[in-house]
Amino acid sequence: MKKKVVVIVGQTSTGKSALAIRVAKKFGGEIIIADSRQIYKGLDLGSGKTTKDEMKGVPHHLQDIADPMRHFSVFEYTKLAEEKIEEVLDRNKLPIIVGGTGFYVDALTRGTVLPRVPPNSQLRKKLKKKSAAELFAELKRIDPARAATIDAKNKVRLVRAIEIAGALGWVPKLRMGIPKFKFVKIGLTFPDRMLKKRIRARLRQRLRKGMAVELRRLHEEGVPWKRFEELGFDQRFIALYLQGKLTEKEIFPKLLQKNWQYAKRQFAWFKRDEEIKWFAPPQFPKIMDYLHEALS
Repeated sequence: MKKKVVVIVGQTSTGKSALAIRVAKKFGGEIIIADSRQIYKGLDLGSGKTTKDEMKGVPHHLQDIADPMRHFSVFEYTKLAEEKIEEVLDRNKLPIIVGGTGFYVDALTRGTVLPRVPPNSQLRKKLKKKSAAELFAELKRIDPARAATIDAKNKVRLVRAIEIAGALGWVPKLRMGIPKFKFVKIGLTFPDRMLKKRIRARLRQRLRKGMAVELRRLHEEGVPWKRFEELGFDQRFIALYLQGKLTEKEIFPKLLQKNWQYAKRQFAWFKRDEEIKWFAPPQFPKIMDYLHEALS
């Protein structure tokens, strides 16, 4: 029988990390991060990483593993995540995958076989001259389904999506392999009105703690402004603010809008997976009962 792994997914600000720690405490687990920004070193407040105090002694893996100067691929993530799962199982502990990056979660849990297309330097040089809007329009023309789930302002991902299609001569349908483990999937969800309030409160807290200071420090350490545009919408808007291209009054509404749009994309992505059992976060006894039965 395949060994079991718990997966906790959901939109931003639904409390995935806090639940994962409670599950780890109860079932003797270790946490493996599935977040495309928390993998980067130094991007702490900017990605909403769990702090050492918040971890409550529970080991966390695949956080702070990548240089923010270079792109980290989903193929690299999947390979490392599978290795970490094996290591945790070898210690007779329960692996708990937690995160909101749907592509990472699908690649790991659904046995997705990813097209291994090497970088095309000439094509990238040509594509990087185009604006994000132009790249998105091109991707939408050749792959509407991928365009519907991608961050339309993330030039790195847009270039990579177009690069894969160009190399293979068609837009690949990602094939499903055979997952190595039995994944027990839980999803957390809030009503829209309540989730908006939670996103707003969490964003204010991250800004107050020093998201802008963190980004300025990374820039002083050598990360160029252009790279922040590729790392995510939070980093893109804060970088614009630090360069004087956005005012302090403008920054919060723009970040709030982008976080809410991202939350809607996350929900649309995860809702496609019929293996996910959905709960409202206050339903902790039901969640624990469900896991106890699923893992026994």
